[in-house]
This record gives sequence, C-alpha cells and structure tokens, in this order.
Amino acid sequence: MHHPGFKLTLLAALVGFSFNAHAESSTTSLEAKLDQLQQEMATLKQQLADEKAARQTQLNNAVKDAVASNLADNPPPEPDTSIGGYGELSYSNYRDGSVKDQVDFNRFVLFLGHRFNDRLRFYSELEIEHAVSSADDKGEVEVEQGYIEYNLTPKANLRAGLMLVPLGILNETHEPPTYYGVLRNEVETRIIPSTMRAAGVALQGRVLDNALEYNVGLVTSFDASKYEGDASYGIHDLHTEASEAAANNLAVYAGLNYRQPGWLLGAGLYTGNTAQNGNGENPSVFLEGKNARLTLWDVHAKYSIGDLDLQALYARGTLGDTLAINQAVAVVPASGGAAPKSFYGWYGQAAYHVWKSGDMRLSPFVRYERYNTQASVDAGYTTDPLNDETVTTVGANFNLSREVVFKADYQNYKTDNKKDRFDLGVGYMF
Repeated sequence: MHHPGFKLTLLAALVGFSFNAHAESSTTSLEAKLDQLQQEMATLKQQLADEKAARQTQLNNAVKDAVASNLADNPPPEPDTSIGGYGELSYSNYRDGSVKDQVDFNRFVLFLGHRFNDRLRFYSELEIEHAVSSADDKGEVEVEQGYIEYNLTPKANLRAGLMLVPLGILNETHEPPTYYGVLRNEVETRIIPSTMRAAGVALQGRVLDNALEYNVGLVTSFDASKYEGDASYGIHDLHTEASEAAANNLAVYAGLNYRQPGWLLGAGLYTGNTAQNGNGENPSVFLEGKNARLTLWDVHAKYSIGDLDLQALYARGTLGDTLAINQAVAVVPASGGAAPKSFYGWYGQAAYHVWKSGDMRLSPFVRYERYNTQASVDAGYTTDPLNDETVTTVGANFNLSREVVFKADYQNYKTDNKKDRFDLGVGYMF
C-alpha cells in the first residue's frame, strides 16, 4: 500500500506532463498559423501590387490615347519664325581664248518667314548677287520676295507685297538643286526674265483636291523708258522690281499649274502697258499716251517615270509701240539694238538617274534650246543676228543630298560660238 505522499507526487507529475505536452502542441499550432498568415499576407500584397500596376498601365494608355487624339485634332503650331536660303558658285572655262574664264558666287539668298497666327504669314527673300555689292562692283543686294499672305479659306490665300510672277518653271522654283545645269537655262533667262517679280496684290490657292494651283494678281508693270538698246536679254531691262517703280500703268497676271504624281502641266500669262504715260524712270514725251503693252505667256510640262525626267517649255512675248520706245531711248536704226516687237523661245530636256544611294544620285542630262530675242522689230531698224540662237547643253548633276548638288556641263552655241564653254558648279538650299 502506497504512502499518501507518493500519490500526490505522482499526480503532480502527470499534471505537469499533460501541461507541457499541451503547451508544446499549442506552440506548434500557433507557428503554423503564423506561417499561413504570412503567406496569405504576401499573396495579398502581390495581388495588390499587380492590381496597382494594371491600373497604372490602363491610365498610361488612356493618357497616351488622349494625347494622340488631341494632337490629331489639334496639331502643334508651326515655329513662329523660320529661316532658310540657297546659293550657288560657278566656274566657266570658255573655248575661245579671247573670252575671260571666270569664277562667280552667282547668288547668296536668305529666306525669312514668320507666322503671326494660323491664318496670317510673312515671306521674304534677300539676295546678294555676285558676292559683293558696291558702287564699283557688279553685285547687287535686292529683295527677291517680301509679301504678306492671309488665308481667306482653305482654298484661297490673299497676298500683298513683292511677289514672283507665275511664269515658266524656274521663276517660282529656282533653287540650284531643283534644276539641271550649272547655270539657269537660256529661255527662262532671256525670254522669261527670271526671276521676274512685281509688287501688288494677288489671290493664290489650290482646288480639285489640291491638284490645281491658281495664282492671279494685279501688279506693277514694266517701264519702257529703262530700255538700254540691247535686246540680247529681251525685255529684261524694262523690269522695275518695286524700286521706286513707275505705277502710272499696272499689269495683270495669271498662272495655272496642274500636278499629279509624276507629272506637271502649266501655263502663265502677264500683260501690262509699259509706257507709263511718259513718266517712267527716264521721262519721255515719245511715250506719253502710248500703249507699249508687254504681253508674255508660256506653257510648260514636266514628266517623270522611273529614273527618267523629262521637261519642256515654250514662251512667247510681244511689245507694242516699239517705235516710240526706240525714239525715247535714241536707238540707232542700224545698231541692231532695236526693241523687240516679238520674241520667243523653247526647250526640251531629258535627264536619267544612272546611280542612286539614299538621297545621293548621279543624273546625266541633255537640253536643246532655241530662242530669238528679236524675232521682229520696227521697219527701218535692224536686228542683231547673235540674238537668234540655238544652244545644246550636255552635263550631269551629282546630288550629295536633296539639298546639296555638284554640277558639270558643256554648252555649245550654234550662232555665237564665243559662248561655248565648260562649266562647273556647286549649289545648296536649306
């Protein structure tokens, strides 16, 4: 029989064992629950992060779509002020040793434009010819263009100022990389006196899905009193260029150019009385009340197919009351310098891109020109036979880019072979 103390000791041991076992079991269970809770919290955090990233992506896409839509509906404005320009340097080596070979920086031109608002703009070109301009040099500083343009409707612009007349191909687009040959072609220099410009007002725009461009204007006319008795450049002497120009008589012009991918077809007309009622730069009673009307027109075309470029132009002009002009400037009847009653010229040109790499290209060309700056004169006056000429030009343009070109050509003159020469040139625009 056990002692009572022994029973108490045994009971205490059993209770202690049970308590320890239960405590260990409870600790194990709590640790497991803590691990599970931590895993659930980590999972929840990841879900929240994923949802946040998804919402941010949706927000970013919505912002991008909104910005793209806004830019499409409201494109960013053009820069308020823009600059540009072009220039050309040439070297001419004449076959006839008696003629001076020469290098000339023919033109240095700066363009300045400004946008006042979405409908109102300003355009200008300032040109320096032959590098130096002074009383003792041949160079000139002149404003080639300077006009305000106001957008009346999407298809009509009102212009006012000094503007280029829409005749021929070169007169409005004459940057060196845009044409073949070191120098500008003879027809658009002697028959159309490029760059022909006048001061006044005009309406310009595009219709027929922007394929047809029209340009009509009321501008200053030429001045017959400025004729210098040399018709080798046709009526070039008569131009006024808005330099204190006589405005007793005005002129009108109209130009149309229809463009489609690969081709252009156009025509231009200019007409105005040049007598200025005898109040021209050199006033003369011989021109008072006269209608020395100058009318000049042309048709032109360009066509490109593959690597082949074709171009052609015909121009003709008439001048009224040339007897009064000859008397006003005292032209000697037998001198050959009579003012022309009519004059004309035409040319055809073909070029082929034999090599291309990016914007670089090599393009040989050939051009055939025929012109006569004194096709007819007043009875009793003689013409200069050298003004009836045929010119063949063969050469090549090498474009380093669409904006920079090196050129070389050889020109043969049928009548005046002293003009035969080899030319080199470089031109640029920006």
